Amino acid sequence: MEIGHNVMHGQWDWMNDPEIHSSVWDWDTASTAVSWKHSHNYVHHTYTNIRGKDKDLGYEIMRVDPRQKWSPVYLAQPFYNVLLMAFFEWGVALHDLDLEALRRGEKSTKELVEDLKGIGVKARKQFVKDYVGWPLISAGAFALAQLASGGRVPESKRSRLASKLRGSARFGKNRRTAALMDSRLSGVESTFLSTVAANFTANIIRNVWSNAIIFCGHFPDQAYTFSQEEVENETRGGWYVRQLVGAANIDGGPLFHLMSGNLSYQVEHHLYPDMPSTRYSDVAPKIKDICERYELPYNTGPFFQQWGMVQRTIARLAFPGGKMRPKPGPYRPEESWRRKFAEGATKDSEAAKTRGRVPAGHPAAGPEHNSGGVDVQPPPRGDD
Repeated sequence: MEIGHNVMHGQWDWMNDPEIHSSVWDWDTASTAVSWKHSHNYVHHTYTNIRGKDKDLGYEIMRVDPRQKWSPVYLAQPFYNVLLMAFFEWGVALHDLDLEALRRGEKSTKELVEDLKGIGVKARKQFVKDYVGWPLISAGAFALAQLASGGRVPESKRSRLASKLRGSARFGKNRRTAALMDSRLSGVESTFLSTVAANFTANIIRNVWSNAIIFCGHFPDQAYTFSQEEVENETRGGWYVRQLVGAANIDGGPLFHLMSGNLSYQVEHHLYPDMPSTRYSDVAPKIKDICERYELPYNTGPFFQQWGMVQRTIARLAFPGGKMRPKPGPYRPEESWRRKFAEGATKDSEAAKTRGRVPAGHPAAGPEHNSGGVDVQPPPRGDD
């Protein structure tokens, strides 16, 4: 996530390095770069948390807001939530196909076929790399080590292929072959299969981790969702406020933020999606000051708190009904009162210095100026 997701957002385009430019970069996941940029960079980041517009809001298969209409199909969402965790990259790839656009006539069958071909190419490359290429390399390395050591590397005494050969009806004719496989192939074979199992496990872990980080970015209780009517005449300032309150951060240290691709700074990412992710920690205090100054929430919490709220929401909203959870009030940093009353304190926050300079209704009081809104053009789907 630290590399693929952020590079394709254009965060490193300023370097003019063709190796990591968003226009040519692709990543080791099932989604094609073109489909993902359209569904994520354009649709999700433009229509963030707008019900019926943001396709990442429940990924069109789960009910994550009580104002979404309930259907019996949602009864199974706790089950396919677990499946989505384990195979998240494949779920995202299918989600990026945007079958709803096909149904509405906004996407042609030809485009769908091209998208499916792209996923097929990515799937083949990943399968060959993870389940053929690397296992063959590790098996070859074992064979060389065994040869160099004169057969002193520990290995199993029986080959699985030899065992199957012994069980065949023609075993009598293949006795010598089975014995040769036991003596020469058992270690190579077990190394190959162990590497296959390790790569499969690693892919599952990657899917579960990325699913957890991404779901914690928009589905905790703190995050707001919006109707299409609420954003009908949205100003540029209103767009930024929606990005702010529609996202949620995850508290953590530098290593945690690195492991999450800095998507634990989801608020900062949605305000500045093309800012290099390594700068999110630098701008976070300034955003908190703005939230304090204008009495806006700054959504954040520990990982297990955020993840737990997400799982509870998915489980509860599988059934009819459900009610809105309480939303956080204006941001008030815990240390602000300590700073205010600390003995010898001389430095106020930026919010404290700025608040009260102009009346609340003054045109310069905030970012909510009249504007033409945000005009964002979707990137081309392919060659068009």
